[in-house]
Amino acid sequence: MKSIQSTHLYSQADLQMMHFILLLCVLLVPSFQQETDEANTFTECTDGYEWDAERQHCKDINECVTIPDACKGEMKCINHYGGYLCLPRSASVISDTHTDPGTAGAPNTNTAVEIDQRNNPCPNGYQPDSQGLGTCVDVNECEYEMDDCLPSQECVNIPGGFHCKCPEGYRKIGNECVDIDECRYRYCQHRCVNSPGSFTCQCEPGFQLASNNRSCVDVNECSMGAPCQQRCYNTYGTFLCRCNQGFELDNDGYTCNDIDECSYSSYLCQYQCVNEPGRFSCVCPDGYQLLGTRLCQDINECETGTDTCTDTQTCINFHGGYRCVEQNLCIEPYIQVSDNRCMCPGSNPLCRDEPGSIVYRHMSITSDRSVPSDIFQIQATSVYPGAYNTFQIRSGNEQGDFYIRQINNISAMLVLARPVKGPQEFVLDLEMLTANSLLSYRSSSVLRLTIFVGAHSF
Repeated sequence: MKSIQSTHLYSQADLQMMHFILLLCVLLVPSFQQETDEANTFTECTDGYEWDAERQHCKDINECVTIPDACKGEMKCINHYGGYLCLPRSASVISDTHTDPGTAGAPNTNTAVEIDQRNNPCPNGYQPDSQGLGTCVDVNECEYEMDDCLPSQECVNIPGGFHCKCPEGYRKIGNECVDIDECRYRYCQHRCVNSPGSFTCQCEPGFQLASNNRSCVDVNECSMGAPCQQRCYNTYGTFLCRCNQGFELDNDGYTCNDIDECSYSSYLCQYQCVNEPGRFSCVCPDGYQLLGTRLCQDINECETGTDTCTDTQTCINFHGGYRCVEQNLCIEPYIQVSDNRCMCPGSNPLCRDEPGSIVYRHMSITSDRSVPSDIFQIQATSVYPGAYNTFQIRSGNEQGDFYIRQINNISAMLVLARPVKGPQEFVLDLEMLTANSLLSYRSSSVLRLTIFVGAHSF
């Protein structure tokens, strides 16, 4: 019979006899088992035992745990080899905790913890408190290694016993705890790395884990010291470097190199382009000033008062400079009649073969002027009835750079025939011949024109 239950009251002699019988059974059973054990391995166990596949032997079944209410009537359940006993709570049991090697598995005991059942009024899995208060306290089988949990399992103490469970991140397959591959369930937004009992989420470059450790949020590299030399623009998952105006991005994607605008075109500046970091500027030659940002304009030193002419001289401005000219240019036999006009008196015999008057004029032209180009108009100041006027270049045109185109009887145009380069100057005597055939009158007057050619085309 597997269990012994009693609801009778026992005398002191009966109890002593039961103690003796129980002690004798406990001491003799291991000896009998040792004699009948064989070297063979069994997978089927006798009643009260179950096969332990890990330890390869039969281990005792703790019926006090597996059978609900194994003992009735306030009896306490005592597990033993292959069965269990129901005894009064006042009964005491003395058991030998030693198990010889090779014997069938005995109930879970540990020599490090000995519970004296002789004076233990507590149910299985409990023991009297250490302070003698008469209360029963739970025995922590997990702490004293009295459990039979597999290495892959965790022991969880419960009141009066324990149970084995799989750690977090594992699931039970058969008797073993097997790692759960959480990555199969797509917990991570980007990358999942499975590990024993757990997993970690990782993000692609340019992202970082959010507070939930699963989602990935964009990293603002620009606020974290991105290596852009000038300007940084954050984008989803990355960033872009940009350069200020006048710079271009290097092949490395971070460095900004100055753009040499002057090398791209020769028309950026009228005179000279100067490259600067991130920009360019235009400069003008001496005698000129910037008009706006790119054009050059002649400085009229005569108007600005920056000339060095004396009181007896007249300041003549031309492209890129000025000239100080003596106010009295008349040479004998000519006499000065006004600021720029000299007369040769008819009463002076030396004036017979000379022009009657010389008028001084000055003008300025630029280099490389397109040709033919009208540059100066000659106009008769006095008109006589019946007189006929002709115009010619009397002197100063030895290279044929100019010619006269007569417009009508009283005017003509000086034309630039060939491109000329400066700086240089021409002094042309433009003569107007006046003839009256009825009166047999013939005279001439000269306009002495000084032409300053600037060094530049502006």
